[in-house]
Amino acid sequence: MPQTPFYLIDKAALRANMEKVAWLREASGAKALLALKCFATWSVFDFMREFMDGTTSSSLYELRLGHEEFGKETHAYSVAWADHEIDEAVGYADKIIFNSLGQLDRFAGKASGIAAGLRLNPRFSTSGFDLADPARPFSRLGEWDVARLEQALDRISGVMIHYNCENGDFALFDRQLTRIETEFGDILKRLDWVSLGGGIHFTGEGYPLQKLADRLKQFQDRFGVQAFLEPGEASITKTTTLEVSVLDIIDNGKQVAIVDSSTEAHMLDLLIYRESAKLPRRGEHEYQIAGKTCLAGDIFGEARFEQPLQIGDRVSIDDAAGYTMVKKNWFNGVAMPSIAIREEDGSIRTVRSFPYEEYKGSLS
Repeated sequence: MPQTPFYLIDKAALRANMEKVAWLREASGAKALLALKCFATWSVFDFMREFMDGTTSSSLYELRLGHEEFGKETHAYSVAWADHEIDEAVGYADKIIFNSLGQLDRFAGKASGIAAGLRLNPRFSTSGFDLADPARPFSRLGEWDVARLEQALDRISGVMIHYNCENGDFALFDRQLTRIETEFGDILKRLDWVSLGGGIHFTGEGYPLQKLADRLKQFQDRFGVQAFLEPGEASITKTTTLEVSVLDIIDNGKQVAIVDSSTEAHMLDLLIYRESAKLPRRGEHEYQIAGKTCLAGDIFGEARFEQPLQIGDRVSIDDAAGYTMVKKNWFNGVAMPSIAIREEDGSIRTVRSFPYEEYKGSLS
């Protein structure tokens, strides 16, 4: 067993998600691209590749990683491409998606050898958190004005519309897609492909996959387009834990277990979105699980255990893949978690570790 802390990816759980992705592709005709902004641990790309159609990216480095390690279809998106990036990006991509008409005007000539698209912002979303809402007031993410979109139609073959965020409500997805069809239908029917982005939580328990498949097929048939989905968290939800060990237990009015990890360094999304970690909640013995950095608010959350915790006990923190592994950092110089994989036969192997030299090398 690796030394804690480490991220542990469970291939059996990953397969369960991948099989739902593959079923939806077959039943709907839509294609599925792994969103690397959410999960980019390429040691499992060879496993995921047979279930998905390729990758979509948010930067040049993500694009290159998808091209080199996942292969298949590669979509390139960036909020803004730089002059020194565009030629390299075009070399890796099958499709390049520009965020604005200005970027399209500037770089369409350089991208003439591949399919080009534009981000369409429908001005609504399912996000309940302003920080993550692509339709927030004065959003910089995509074009929404029909007249400006019309100016692009002779240079693009598709659009990307990202407006779902952890949306497990099919009825809401259906209503909002209907609104997109109504407001932008004249444009959609003149395109070859439409990416509906990520954030549709269709691998969640009880999600009506058949209804989603039928709705996607209906959308494609109506407008004569190839639909793409960009599952990030849907691909890897409930597949990965962060394994930590108890270093100390403090009683300051409540029992606090300090572990060899950190929210800011290893599960940054918890702090950004003010959420608690998914911790054990069985038993009568209550503890606050806290990180080992000097940040006063380095708290994973409240947990309960069937037996009192002891120094050296291991604690598993669930859902440590999406927007987690891609954000890990070296705050306080705390040891970076290794990455391990539990194979389907139950064996565990470490695929990556991060020694002191990598911490030192990340600075100057």
